[in-house]
Amino acid sequence: MTRYAKPKTLDEALALLSEGSWRILAGATDFYPALGNRPLQYDVIDINGIDALRGIVESDSHFVIGARTSWAEVDKTPLPPAFEALKQAAREIGSIQIQNVASVAGNICNASPAADGVPALMILDAEVELRSRHELRILPLGEFIVGNRQTKLREDELVTALHIPKASVAGRSAFVKLGARRYLVISIAMAAARVALDDQGRIASAAISVGSCSAAAQRLRALEASLAGQEPEAIEATVQAAGLDELSPIDDVRGSAGYRRSAAREIVTRALLQAAGGSQNRAAA
Repeated sequence: MTRYAKPKTLDEALALLSEGSWRILAGATDFYPALGNRPLQYDVIDINGIDALRGIVESDSHFVIGARTSWAEVDKTPLPPAFEALKQAAREIGSIQIQNVASVAGNICNASPAADGVPALMILDAEVELRSRHELRILPLGEFIVGNRQTKLREDELVTALHIPKASVAGRSAFVKLGARRYLVISIAMAAARVALDDQGRIASAAISVGSCSAAAQRLRALEASLAGQEPEAIEATVQAAGLDELSPIDDVRGSAGYRRSAAREIVTRALLQAAGGSQNRAAA
């Protein structure tokens, strides 16, 4: 017989997780569709009663996004311009109804290559807070997601928050998604970019991540390095010359590997140009 638990506190949830194998239920927007017509065959901990896991707060060094925070809350919360890509991604996650209940942690724990929130979080150097009854771990998001539907989450752990270092919120950002239609679609390719300009208007730093073109979203570190010191006008030529070797797209029903690689180059260019625009985009922003 399967068990269902709805703890009211984090300590209760962690105590349950220490006792056996459970499936975590948060927004449930992926949970029930994944079941299909099959009966529920595992024990479930519903964390929707734990208020401490919801909301966005600011510390001296980080912005902290609670695991249960919905994408609608992310979109509506006043945040620095560097979070614009994350807000744009939030508006692409399903319908408005989905955005109202789908959780930030659920998106990353589902670990789909097409998870819209992941590239936008990666350009902010997001770190994943993992708690068990006896341990606290913090992993970079790029290390937490290790493959298609694969993470480093242990059976006795719960993702409790995402940490965004304030050192990583310089400049502005943008998110561009390519799908077969405008709304309610799984991406063929997507890109998030954050650009900070120096006092002379040159690119002081850039952060770029591409999703749906590898088993997990990838930072384009080589391209980031090549953009440093460039004028924004050089973005298109620099992207066209880049190898994008971090990407390993596949053929599937939404597009071929070749199309994805070509599309990634185009949407990376668009995201960078959007992020580099605006007089407020300075390294100290």
